[in-house]
Amino acid sequence: MNVTPFVHEGLGNSSYLVEVGDGEAMVIDPDRAIARYVAAAEARGRRIVAAFETHLHADFVSGATALAAGSDATAYVPHGAEARFPHQPLAAGQRVRLAGVEVEAIASPGHTPEHLSHLLRRPAGPPLLFSGGSLLAGGAARTDLIAPEQTEALTRAQYATITTAFAALPDETLLLPTHGGGSFCSAGAGAERTSTLGRERASNLLLAVPDVEMFVRDFPRTFPAAPEYFFRLRAVNQAGPRLRREIPLPRPLSPETFAAASGDALVVDVRPKEAYHVGHIPGALSIPFRDAYATWLGWLTPAETPLRFVTDGVPLERVVDESLLVGYERFAGWLDGGMAAWAAAGLPLRRSPLVQAAAARAQLLAGALALDVREPGEYAAGHLPEALHVPLGRLAGELSRLPRDRPLVVYCGHGERAATAVSLLERAGFAGPLLNLDGGIGSWIAAGLSAA
Repeated sequence: MNVTPFVHEGLGNSSYLVEVGDGEAMVIDPDRAIARYVAAAEARGRRIVAAFETHLHADFVSGATALAAGSDATAYVPHGAEARFPHQPLAAGQRVRLAGVEVEAIASPGHTPEHLSHLLRRPAGPPLLFSGGSLLAGGAARTDLIAPEQTEALTRAQYATITTAFAALPDETLLLPTHGGGSFCSAGAGAERTSTLGRERASNLLLAVPDVEMFVRDFPRTFPAAPEYFFRLRAVNQAGPRLRREIPLPRPLSPETFAAASGDALVVDVRPKEAYHVGHIPGALSIPFRDAYATWLGWLTPAETPLRFVTDGVPLERVVDESLLVGYERFAGWLDGGMAAWAAAGLPLRRSPLVQAAAARAQLLAGALALDVREPGEYAAGHLPEALHVPLGRLAGELSRLPRDRPLVVYCGHGERAATAVSLLERAGFAGPLLNLDGGIGSWIAAGLSAA
């Protein structure tokens, strides 16, 4: 029996294609980009017959409905999710027979109230536990994404889940979670994406917490910041997302048409940071296309915002897929001919400096302020002296903390988040100059400059 993981590095998540008997396969926690599951199954001579959800996801749009519509697969969803699309509800203890295997639903609330883990028993080999957002490799999933008044109860439930729900399973049980390192849904998870129950029993620090009161007190303190879109996608997945074929794709727009089509559409510049700083459309939001693109689009862009893209060689289909993954479905077009055509048409350009460490230091000595837009843990590990710390996800809501009469040297880990921050500040009317420290904190330290 083969299990193929599909890892989204930016979201820190894994979904799984599991080959069962009689030329069939099942998928665990599929996301909206279902073509890859279908292609992988077909390449192995398999037909997807089932999609199992562990919970209503907050960090991505599910692909279970699309698989059910496109391949006649059955979508199995926890009964407590109260999903409003065609599906087979699963209750704790219920078993589903597929060709040659049995899947048992195990109650594992905590990350969400309705959460189920799926235990796959097979004729040979250890059981497979698809734990979703319950027990993770080196950690567990956060419990604060439903409502503030439910966090304590869900934290208590998570403690019970990770300490008792899987107690009857042998140490050799393979642990295959959905969330993992890099996921804003996870807490404490390490670099490994899979594990065994025996390894977790021996090394997962959360399993060593002696009592639930200590867990309730300490576990929520480990949660990373939560992207804004997490609080709207659960409802999208509960209702049942639109199918990809129902969503119009962006159309090419000439520079003149692109410029005229302002309205409420947001220009998203997905080019590398270097290209953005050389010249960009005034008011564009820079989100360089990379693994983390979807997270930052969802964090910084209001729901239902129409999007216009500046791609310049970045594959448009991938940009659209990643935008759809976090719930954006209104595409107002893309710039035909890219920024070269924009400039040739004589349309306005803005530039912002991308500077090396020596130039950044000179600006700071002349009175500029360093702005660190990394996450708190990164800042605590070392930062520029006297830097103001405002994580990128909070920047738009904390602009009043920033001076408008001083140059700003903005930095992050490498420069991509800083480019996004510069574009947000430009959109908010900061005249700057706004400088991006190329290479981020690493280039500063590599230049032999001191960090606090």
